[in-house]
Amino acid sequence: MTPKPRRRTLTAAYKAALLAELDNCQPGEAGAILRREGIYSSSISEWRRLRRAGQLVETKRGPAPLVPVKQAPENKELLRENRRLKRELETAHLIIDIQKKVAMLMEAKRNDDDS
Repeated sequence: MTPKPRRRTLTAAYKAALLAELDNCQPGEAGAILRREGIYSSSISEWRRLRRAGQLVETKRGPAPLVPVKQAPENKELLRENRRLKRELETAHLIIDIQKKVAMLMEAKRNDDDS
């Protein structure tokens, strides 16, 4: 079984060196250089466009890493208030549960007294 072919990754330095070589070659030699390197002319056009725009730099594929954002003071205050309100809500739920249980006990006691 043959291993899965991997896509070639070319560094910005390699691209810049190849562009310099192509820029300095004699007419008719560019095709031989491209065949030797296994590069399409459309890639060269794209690399030249990137070089003119100053964007021929190393890039990594995939999603950009998450950068932690410094929280503003009002965000910290809102988070603190959110935690406080969650604690109050938990307390309210506990009180409501206790009240339900007391009501059930009182109802059970009343039914026992009626019988």
